[in-house]
Amino acid sequence: METPEKPKSLDSPVTGTIIKWMSRANTWAYKATGGRIGGKWRLGTKHFGEVPEVGILTTTGRKTGQPRESPLLFLREGDRVVLVASQGGRATNPMWYLNLKANPQVSFRIRNEVLALRARDASQSERAAYWPKLDAMYPDFVNYRAWTDREIPIVICEP
Repeated sequence: METPEKPKSLDSPVTGTIIKWMSRANTWAYKATGGRIGGKWRLGTKHFGEVPEVGILTTTGRKTGQPRESPLLFLREGDRVVLVASQGGRATNPMWYLNLKANPQVSFRIRNEVLALRARDASQSERAAYWPKLDAMYPDFVNYRAWTDREIPIVICEP
């Protein structure tokens, strides 16, 4: 399958602002409805399989010390929650990733269940094992990796 061309405005400040406000709206709807609204991610799902679930990551702001919430696709394996800091293939890592690097104690909400977790970067062997699973869950991750020069982090959150 051929990778589509990178959107011209992907790295623009306007796109970053849109992502921020859409994330806030998604988080509000998710929390207000226990995940019934905002709990599935249909954009970019180019297959007819299962639609990926969304959860809410809460980090501590590295500058403010305040809680910061981000709606994210996730892969759950046992007591692990696996996240991808893709930011749609943008040139920079998302703010939530920078926050958890500064303070790895996070929580992750899956519908009405809130998990207290510790985040870390996946090792190279874990990355090799997780990318096929993550790509199967959300095929656009392949495009995102092609659109950016940075190594997109995979984050493993564990109790």
